[in-house]
Amino acid sequence: MWQRDGGQLFKKNFFFSFCVKRAVLRCLFVHFLLHSSYQLFVINPSFLCFRPALLREQHYQYLKKGLRHLSDAYECLDASRPWLCFWILHSLELLEEPIPTAVASDVCQFLARCQSPTGGFAGGPGQHAHLAPTYAAVNALCIIGTEEAYNVINREKLLDFLWSVKQPDGSFVMHVGGEVDVRSAYCAASVASLTNILTPKLFEDTTNWILSCQNWEGGLSGVPGLEAHGGYTFCGTAALVILGKEHMLDLKALLRWVVSRQMRFEGGFQGRCNKLVDGCYSFWQAGLLPLLHRALFKEGESELSRQRWMFEQQALQEYILLCCQNPAGGLLDKPGKSRDFYHTCYCLSGLSIAQHFGNMDLHHEMILGKEENRLAPTHPVYNICPEKVSQALQHFHRLPVPYENKPPGKADTAVKEPTVDRTQGCHYD
Repeated sequence: MWQRDGGQLFKKNFFFSFCVKRAVLRCLFVHFLLHSSYQLFVINPSFLCFRPALLREQHYQYLKKGLRHLSDAYECLDASRPWLCFWILHSLELLEEPIPTAVASDVCQFLARCQSPTGGFAGGPGQHAHLAPTYAAVNALCIIGTEEAYNVINREKLLDFLWSVKQPDGSFVMHVGGEVDVRSAYCAASVASLTNILTPKLFEDTTNWILSCQNWEGGLSGVPGLEAHGGYTFCGTAALVILGKEHMLDLKALLRWVVSRQMRFEGGFQGRCNKLVDGCYSFWQAGLLPLLHRALFKEGESELSRQRWMFEQQALQEYILLCCQNPAGGLLDKPGKSRDFYHTCYCLSGLSIAQHFGNMDLHHEMILGKEENRLAPTHPVYNICPEKVSQALQHFHRLPVPYENKPPGKADTAVKEPTVDRTQGCHYD
């Protein structure tokens, strides 16, 4: 029985993998017919010069429309409305498209309605506070980066909310009475560090809990004992970077696991072993490489490149530009899938990671195709543009830390500066 089921599973996986590869080949062939000279190819078979283009204007129109109006197909995301704001705003900032003042103000007012009276943000007005939309809302407000945006965030209540979802073992639940997984630790650490409410006591034992999620594969699982997964691995690693404890991971095992997730044929990344390529992992997996590069550099690794990350950056750009763009705008999981704002955001984020190495004086670009394909850099920890991270940190570090009253009469000592490199430019299946 086991052998028969295993054989059926193998055949199913093989069939789906074959379908994806066939779809990728079809994309490459169509691109070649549209952009190459058949005569030159006949005369010189080596004339296969791919110069894929980023469909900037189409993506911009798709995003601009989505910020004002969504079809009834998005009804299922009624509890993810701050996420829609973040996905669209971050995509626009990567495309370096300005957000009109009136639109930015409307987003601020809407997110204010999503803020719970007990702290944190909900998936929509009148819903319960949840760490995931809290992360999305804070990121969206930091992208806008105005006084109006910053003033939306009630930091005192946000700290109360984080305490309400903190567990004795150091983990966090996603909402009061909800599930525990490593996403919640990252969401909590991210919003706490950006808004200057990160205190050692709040994240006591969190490091050890996250470390327990790293398994024999090298990646991290959602909770201890499960399968390594790209989204959870990014969340756990980024949380440890924020807490300054990434060196406690088995970095070599993690590096081996993540580079093995880049598909040899497609060029994109899979989320787990023996799964199909997916455009969103262009960020969740590739975004790990800048974090690992920095961590290994701090550990004294002398053979690290000073010009490129430890994955095939050009191959990832080819997959995104050739296989993940909808001609009408928006990006997608893989050929044959529908576009959506989630994949638009994370495909563009991954494309940005693949285009930019390092930061400041040690900045190197690798742009596939024309210069017009260039995106703005994104911060590998927070996934918003580095200057917006720096601006938010500067704003909130001018404000006092709202100390919690636990235990009574004792004020926790705030972490003065996040441990991440604030200038670094460098979900789930």
